[in-house]
Amino acid sequence: MEPLSFQEYICSLDPTTLPRILRICSGVYFQGSVYEISGNECCLSTGDLLKVMAVVLQKVICEDTETGQTTDLPLTFKGLFQPAPAPRLYPTLRGPFLEGSRQRGLTLHQVLGQWDGRPQPLLCPAIGPHTLLLHPVYEVHAAMHLRQDVVKIPSTLEVDVEDITEEAQHVHFAQPLLLSDVLGMEEALPAQAEILEGPASPTIFQSAWVPRLRRGQRLQLHGRSRAWRVLASAPSSSRHFLLSSAYQGRFRRRPRQFAGVQELAASLRPGQRLHVVVTQDCEGRGDTVPPLGVGDRLQAQGLQGNGPSARLLCHRHGEEEEEGEELLLPLDLGGSFVEEMCDSKKYGLAELLARQPLPCEVRVVAPDPGLERDALGVLPALRLEARLDQPFLVGSFCEEPQEGFEIPPRWMDFSILLREGPVRPAAPCTRCSRVEELTEAFYYRLLAQLPRGLAPPPPRPPKPGQGGTGPGGRHPSAPRAPVPGSPPVSTRSAPPLPPLPPRPPKPAQAGTGPEGRRLSDPRARVPGSPPASTCPAPPLPLLPALPRPSTPSQCGWRGCPRDAGSESDSDEHDYETVDDNMQKPIRKMQAIFPF
Repeated sequence: MEPLSFQEYICSLDPTTLPRILRICSGVYFQGSVYEISGNECCLSTGDLLKVMAVVLQKVICEDTETGQTTDLPLTFKGLFQPAPAPRLYPTLRGPFLEGSRQRGLTLHQVLGQWDGRPQPLLCPAIGPHTLLLHPVYEVHAAMHLRQDVVKIPSTLEVDVEDITEEAQHVHFAQPLLLSDVLGMEEALPAQAEILEGPASPTIFQSAWVPRLRRGQRLQLHGRSRAWRVLASAPSSSRHFLLSSAYQGRFRRRPRQFAGVQELAASLRPGQRLHVVVTQDCEGRGDTVPPLGVGDRLQAQGLQGNGPSARLLCHRHGEEEEEGEELLLPLDLGGSFVEEMCDSKKYGLAELLARQPLPCEVRVVAPDPGLERDALGVLPALRLEARLDQPFLVGSFCEEPQEGFEIPPRWMDFSILLREGPVRPAAPCTRCSRVEELTEAFYYRLLAQLPRGLAPPPPRPPKPGQGGTGPGGRHPSAPRAPVPGSPPVSTRSAPPLPPLPPRPPKPAQAGTGPEGRRLSDPRARVPGSPPASTCPAPPLPLLPALPRPSTPSQCGWRGCPRDAGSESDSDEHDYETVDDNMQKPIRKMQAIFPF
């Protein structure tokens, strides 16, 4: 057939003959142009092929031939149309159309059903007395070569087309796919594929094979990986990893650390008891919550209550086996704890996860023997955070079919075109994907997508009360109530230090002696005083020592710590014996200013 305008062809098309194959011939955009069609760029050039799949009526434009005004008729328009008597201006009117419609009138859809490709002059009393021309606008659904989605083109596009359906039966319209679409096409794998567009998302793996995923690269897709993954990070650095269940390294458990009671409670499994040691002093809260000291040994047993009133039931061990007390700790209580454990066994990844809830800290004691360089073997500690069951595809480059890798299509999606060609029958070795180092940006994006139960616990709420004292007014360094069964602890304060002797009067020049030497110089002396060498300092008076507790059970198995954060001039400070650090400056002052 001869070329027609796209509008003429679509208006005269019989929908029962679809699909039809068209070729772009010529028009306003003879050399081709880029159209914005349904939000997507669509380049139509002379010689391109379209496969028309469906035609959908969008609207009907009604033109008044006398005034030139146009209006859009809704598809539910109820008025009836009759042909206008204008044989000289419109000689192409068909006889049956004139004869049948003059008597009874036609609905809008009946008029369009008798369309021969050109507008017909009509009359419609519901619109006005003037002659009308109807211009239907269709949305054409078509497939194009190397286009992934069906494009939607308006029939008013100003191009000429030619129907070549009969001679183009052998034409195959290659349809691109997303890599994520291949996950549901396992029956089509293994297969060769060509990358049409590389990954648009930011890089997620710091691997050598990732930059090679670019336009034109040919891949072999072998199938779906059956391995699961574990998200991990190195606490001593900002490095983050994704471990495959195929990882063959061996791990040894490390004691877990908990920043507050909330983290401690979140790590408990039903029926499990967790033994920890307090590593940071924690303030008490009146008489209901005693303070915790460094070295206290606790056994976390379980939660009691729900909501804001929930408490963690703990047993604080005493010095003796039968000693101790039960504590109900609020979840917003601070402090720091470390797990007590005696486990030197080496675990594989699957065995470790079956025994240890996540998150947990481990150390790689035996690197994966299949890896040329195991990045995990040099880390002092590794925090395993969550198990992930994300689907992966096993792939390899056509030029290196024996070296494989595993791609997560939902994280790293890109468009491909399946090709025909030989595929290596056996899956390649994917050793390099056993440990994938993640970029920091993707790690935090992945962390935010984890279910609430897998993500690290949120920060604990702020502690009530003023800094340095609990709600009950108790200072963290103040002695707490003794453990039942332990002897009482003396709270007698230390006697005050003896006053220093009065300082001698200064000479005329402040800070210097009669010979120009500073008073701190041992060679300088005040006139009339004996030489420094003949005036030795008398011995310091001995201070009475404070009585110590008869048993350390009150402060745990490591003894009572000093409160480093309290002020030296605090009225609530508990003084003990004067240590060596205090006696040294006293001796120096006695040597300079003898009694």
